[in-house]
Amino acid sequence: MEKVRPIEIRWHIMSLTVLNEDKDVDSGYRARIARSIELVRILAAAGQKDGEAAVGRLYTEFGTRLHNEGRNRQPELLRELAEEALTAAGLDTALADAMTSTAYDQAVRASHHEGVSLVGDDVGTPIVRVGGHAFFGPVITAIPRGEEAGRLWDGVLLVTGFEDFFELKRTRTKRPSFG
Repeated sequence: MEKVRPIEIRWHIMSLTVLNEDKDVDSGYRARIARSIELVRILAAAGQKDGEAAVGRLYTEFGTRLHNEGRNRQPELLRELAEEALTAAGLDTALADAMTSTAYDQAVRASHHEGVSLVGDDVGTPIVRVGGHAFFGPVITAIPRGEEAGRLWDGVLLVTGFEDFFELKRTRTKRPSFG
């Protein structure tokens, strides 16, 4: 987006584990997200060591492997995936040690709560803040590129510029497409 519009992206960590810890969610879903804290801890470690830009690069590399490539999240393969992503993001693979350390849990929790506090608890990701307004979304199934992404951003800015704007929503009828 920053290639087609003059924006500065700042990153916070969002944790599905933290988001859902006090909610009544399906036990199968809770089991699936339980291990997600491991990659989130690496994001926190990268942010502390290499700054906010590193968080963005690493989020992108994790997302590419997990979503675009549909990589397996089996516990025995997660460390390998993390080290690959760290290398691709230009970061030290030793940061993967954070996966099993609770030393970053407070930083994860603080970053998560800072983002969610802008919009309320009944949200997911992404949370976007522009000026004094923050919102959940946009949620899209196909990634726009180039000027198409810029046009989407222009529309988001237009509607969120209204103080009393809160929500646009419809039921999703397509699965995400990361192509």
